[in-house]
Parts: sequence; structure tokens; C-alpha cells
Amino acid sequence: MNKNSFYIKTFGCQMNIRDSEIMAQKLSETGYIETSAPDDAALIILNTCSVRGKAEQKVFSMLGSLRKLKQKNPELKICVAGCVAQQEGQKIIDRMEHVDLVIGTQHIYNISELLSKSTNSKTAINLSDSYEIPRYIPHVGGSPALHDTGAQDEQFSKFVTIMQGCNNFCTYCVVPYTRGREVSRRAADIVNEIQTLVNGGVVEITLLGQNVNSYGSTNQVIDNPAPYSFSDLLADVAKIEGLERLRFTTSHPKDLSERLIECFDLLPNLCPQIHLPVQSGSDRILKRMNRKYTIANYLEKVERLKSIRPDIAITTDIIVGFPGETEADFQQTMNLLETVRYHGSFSFKYSDRPETRAADLDGKLSEEEKGRRLQQFQKRQDEISLERNREYLGSTLSILVETNSGGKMMGRTVTNHIVHVERAPLDMVPGTFAPVEIIHAGQHSLKGALTPGQP
Repeated sequence: MNKNSFYIKTFGCQMNIRDSEIMAQKLSETGYIETSAPDDAALIILNTCSVRGKAEQKVFSMLGSLRKLKQKNPELKICVAGCVAQQEGQKIIDRMEHVDLVIGTQHIYNISELLSKSTNSKTAINLSDSYEIPRYIPHVGGSPALHDTGAQDEQFSKFVTIMQGCNNFCTYCVVPYTRGREVSRRAADIVNEIQTLVNGGVVEITLLGQNVNSYGSTNQVIDNPAPYSFSDLLADVAKIEGLERLRFTTSHPKDLSERLIECFDLLPNLCPQIHLPVQSGSDRILKRMNRKYTIANYLEKVERLKSIRPDIAITTDIIVGFPGETEADFQQTMNLLETVRYHGSFSFKYSDRPETRAADLDGKLSEEEKGRRLQQFQKRQDEISLERNREYLGSTLSILVETNSGGKMMGRTVTNHIVHVERAPLDMVPGTFAPVEIIHAGQHSLKGALTPGQP
């Protein structure tokens, strides 16, 4: 075992995946070498998510299993980073005595220095940053380190953080408390980073933020021309020669401007796909959630998106069983599903999260009732997803190849649909594009065949 070997396990969203990339790069710059198995590592980092209770439980379960590794190898260092670290802080050190270091969300850039400080004592590092304090997102220079976090982390497709934090304070959400207030990166740093990635062979970029639509809206943006909005950033990034596909996530409906909607028409490499979380179809529940829009507002923007790009694929997030949600409220969510006919959705039962206002709201529903509603919603969503996917049958779509092994190829369309292709030639390598005819539609993916004239 190399004493400088490290392993990172990532939980949660794309933002956490990108944070893991940054930690891997920073460690690599100081002589660490990444390994693909925890048993081979001298340093294990859990990059955690606390948005939902289930994700947090997975973290503590894995920490419990790492206790045996620590007993076998007392020199092993275990680090907890991310949102659970920011939220639980000293409690992790107190509860898990085998943990050596806890790093809050704002200190991943200093991981090498913080590891050296924890050599002789267990340390909880700066977990009490106020979400009121403006922060600066450092520029991550050089070529990003390779890091095994799945298909989106291949050299041809990369996430790039453009902002962190959130100012919305939805009543159910811990993000403002674990990620802090909104702060946007310098536009020049973002463009330079993407230019470096494209020069290295990347053809697809996804811009990341808790609410990308509000990029540049705070006074924390440094050295950007004023005014400079997310639409301006998209236009500047889209100009980079060699960038074939551009995506972004996640969008807050209240900040989806007309100018941003028009970008789907004006920027040829902006993929016709948007994740637009609605959370509930009931105005009464949206108000309790502090979402700051109505269903009528939301539907106006959905219709505008569809008029600009008829081929756009829209996905969403749904929380069922929010405190006070009646059967009538839930049926309004079902009605919204029928109206929009989302290509897909991420749906969850409401769960209390620490520090959030919703945790103290009355009208909590039973787990059984929340489960019933979730099952009903997901069943209908699966049916609609299949119906939407069947709309692609017989069409020829360009896919970005992600994997090709043993003649079985997988790639994604511009609408982010997964397409499986059998009997593909082995020379069709990941990162290349291939036209395929869609011959079968499932609930969650498509099947295609290479079009005539392809090898």
C-alpha cells in the first residue's frame, strides 16, 4: 500500500461529484495517488450529502464499516467532507472515534494542508462558517485529475462549477446551511477552465450550481463586467471552439428569465434539455415551501420553452407528503404531471432535515401515506416516460458514445436520453459521436441501431 494513496467515495449530487474531482486534483498536486478500492488506500474520504435523510444514513453506515479497516490498519486516515460534515461537525468526531478529519463544504480546496494539520490530533475544521459571510471560489488551475465517479467524469464530458450556495431558503432544504449563501465564480476563470478542458479533448460541459439561473445576481461576483448574467456566461461559453454540447443544472423556476429561455434558440450547442424542479403542483404547498412562484407562472415558462424548442426534454423534482399536503394538493401535483408530461422526474417522500423551517411545521403525514402517494406518482411518471420515449421511435439521433465494450455501446442524445446499441464496432470509442436509429423505447432508456453507412 502506498502511504500517499487515497480513495474518494462520493454521495449525492453533481456538485458533490465536482467537489470530489477538486479534492482529487488538489491531492494529486501534492503527491497523492488515487486508488479504486478502499482496501488499498492510506486515506479514505467520504464526500457526503445531507439533502435527504437516506443519503445521510448511508454515510454513517459506511463510516461504521470503515471502523474494521481502521482497526486492521491504525495508520489509515479517514476524512469526512461535504454537507454532512458541515452539518454534523463535531458530532461525527464524537460519534465515530476512528474518523481523523472533518472538512466543511467551503474548505475542500485546502484539503492537503488540513490533512497535514490533523496528523497528531483529530480535528474538526471550520464547520461554523456563517452563511451570511461572502466567500470566494478559488480558481482550480491545470488539468483536472482523473477521478472515478462514473460516465460524467470521463475525459470527454465534465462538470464545471460556476457558483455555490443558495439564497432561496426553501423551507425543506438544508443547502443554505451546508453550502452557504450564493457566490459566483469569475466568468474569466470559468471560461478559461472550460477552454483548457476542451483543448484536452472534452466535448461536453455541464455548468453546475445550486441555482445556476441566479449566477451573477449577487454582489459577490468578482471582476465580472456589469451587468453580467447567466445568459451572458452561457453565450461566452458557447463560443468556445470545439465545445459540441453545453448543459446546465439546476434551475430555479422563479429565475428562469425570457433571455435565458431564448438561449435555447440562439446557442446551437446548448442542449435542448432542462431540469426544472417544481416540487409540488399545489400553490398552497408551494407557498409553504417558500418557492416564490405559482403553478401558473411555472406553466407559462414551460410553454415558452416548448415554443422556443419543441424538441426540448423537461425533467423535474417532486416532493410528496410535505407537511400539510392534503389529498387535493397531491391531486394537483398529479394534474401537473399530466399537463407537462415530463420526460422524467426525481420524486421523494418528504423527510425532516435539521435546521429547516419545515421540520417544525404541523400536518406531518404518516410514512404509509407518503409511500402511497409516491408510488402513485412514480407509476404514472413511468407510464408517461415510456410514452414520451416512444415518440423517438424511427428517428435518427446523434449520440455521444460513453462506453463501448464487447460490441455493446452506450451513449446519450442531446436531450440526455440513454441509448444502448448492440453489435457496435470496437473502434467507436468513448467521446465520439454516432448517428443511430431508435428501434426500441423503454421507460428509462432507448435502443438504437447504427444507421446505414456506419462501419
